[in-house]
Amino acid sequence: MATLSDVAARAGVSVSAVSRVLSNAPDARVGDETRERILRAAEELSYRPNHAARALKLSRTNVVALIVPDLTNALFTELMRGVDDEAARHGYTVMLARAERIEEDPEALRRMIGEGRVDGVLLHPGDAPDEDALRPVLEGGLPVLVINAPGPEGTASVALDDAEGAAVATRHLLGLGHRRIGFLGGSEASPTAPRREAGYAAALAEAGVALDESIVTRIGYVPRAGGEALAAVMDAAEPPTAVVVANVNAAIGALLEARRRGIAVPEELSIVTIHDAWTAESTWPPLTAVRMPQYEMGQAAMRRLVARLGDGRSGGPRAEPAGPEQTLIDEPAPLLIIRESTAPPAVWG
Repeated sequence: MATLSDVAARAGVSVSAVSRVLSNAPDARVGDETRERILRAAEELSYRPNHAARALKLSRTNVVALIVPDLTNALFTELMRGVDDEAARHGYTVMLARAERIEEDPEALRRMIGEGRVDGVLLHPGDAPDEDALRPVLEGGLPVLVINAPGPEGTASVALDDAEGAAVATRHLLGLGHRRIGFLGGSEASPTAPRREAGYAAALAEAGVALDESIVTRIGYVPRAGGEALAAVMDAAEPPTAVVVANVNAAIGALLEARRRGIAVPEELSIVTIHDAWTAESTWPPLTAVRMPQYEMGQAAMRRLVARLGDGRSGGPRAEPAGPEQTLIDEPAPLLIIRESTAPPAVWG
């Protein structure tokens, strides 16, 4: 295996010059021709950096942990892609972990932090986070950034404009002529649930439509919860002609419950969901959805964490921690994707 000395000998330069060039150090003041010679020598020798030695030298691993509620949830695909793309731009590798796994075995998280395997953590809590189980990551001495939820005091976070997403969904139904619009929300323990419900309520108020609590639920975001929620609002004295579902996974459950009850979608009931994923266009009928900037949230989260870490590639000092303020990801704005699950309300003659 080629070493820095081998590359230096091939390029005819010092080992320190090779080290600075190959680590993209800002103090690598070498000419373009010398830089090209070093890079060519490294390629010819198939040089690969010794990451273990580098980590020991810099007390850095250039690895960050991304903890999400469920690695198999289609909703997190774009978030993970955004984090990974941004991490690669800054020379970091991403280690994935499930929040449920951490909550089941808090020692796993303590080991990961205590053994210095990661430089920082991006934490996306679940709908009902176990704060005691997650305390090691928040108090472990590493820079932590919380995703789409408010962090504890002194912890920075990034979040989607959930209220606007729900408002876009509700305005779509209002524009189709619906006035009896239900809302199938997340559990009261979810940090995003009140924001989405607030957007729904605001859009109704703007249109002069009264909000009826009998067709509002706060059960959860999983398919089973969506089915229970739709059953509850359709059993109301005056059921809705349309519903806004606060999560695409719950919307799939609501769609299944409508089929079980023989309710035709969209002829008898329109359904629009917050969040778009491949699952939304794979149902029947395909779900009208509000696409939220998950990819951009992942990018922003990683950028903020890198800012807290400083430039690990140069071996320079860590940056001062960023402020605890929340960054709202509102660009691009929530985007309505119209599919076959919404239509004007039926007119019975």
